[in-house]
Order: sequence, then C-alpha cells, then structure tokens
Amino acid sequence: MGNRIYVGNLPFSVTQQQLQELFANFGEIEEALVVANKFSGRSKGFGFVSFKDEAAVEKAIAEMNKKEIEGRPLNVKEAVPFDENKPRKRFDRGRSRFNRGPRRDRNFEDNRDSDQGNAQAEPQ
Repeated sequence: MGNRIYVGNLPFSVTQQQLQELFANFGEIEEALVVANKFSGRSKGFGFVSFKDEAAVEKAIAEMNKKEIEGRPLNVKEAVPFDENKPRKRFDRGRSRFNRGPRRDRNFEDNRDSDQGNAQAEPQ
C-alpha cells in the first residue's frame, strides 16, 4: 500500500488547507492537494493527501470513506498512479440518440440524385 490517498466527491468549496485539516488527525501529512480547473481555478471535486506512513493511510481510509462533509459522502481510497497505456473509454460521437437516422453512403450526392430522378417525370 502506498502513502497517498484519493479523496473524491469533495464539496467544491473545500480548499487545500481545509483538506489538510480534515485529515491531520490520522498522521503527519506531507502534501494535501485539491485538483482545480486550470482555466477557472474552480475545484474539480477531488484531491489527494500524502502521508508519511502507511498506518495513517489505512486509518484515514477506514474512518473517512463515506463520511459526509457538507452533505456529500466522501469517496476515500488508495491512490493509484496514472497509467498512460491503460485504455480509456471513448465516446462514439458519430451516432448519438439525436441522430438515429439510417447511415448513408459517403457519396451522398449520388444517392440523392438517383432518388430525385425516379420521382420526377422527364421533361418533353
């Protein structure tokens, strides 16, 4: 087990100082970080806390997981390093629930012209 925990479902009003105070009872903290949007500076609702020893990590997870802070139950678990090679979910942006019509061939103009030719009478 590592020395870092993930704290999810944080209220957006929680600062790094408040996060550090929230977990200070479990052991000596090396770093407390609330992740924020780089453009607006607003909290993204999660953060990380690094402890000096693993015993503090286990105790913090056991006592703080599902504890309510400002009406929101925290999600506290061991942090895992980001793996760049791990496949992530991709969204199929081509077909949404709003675009459920039949797919057409890439050569859409040819399909349209042939349909119009059948529907119209030849000029005399």
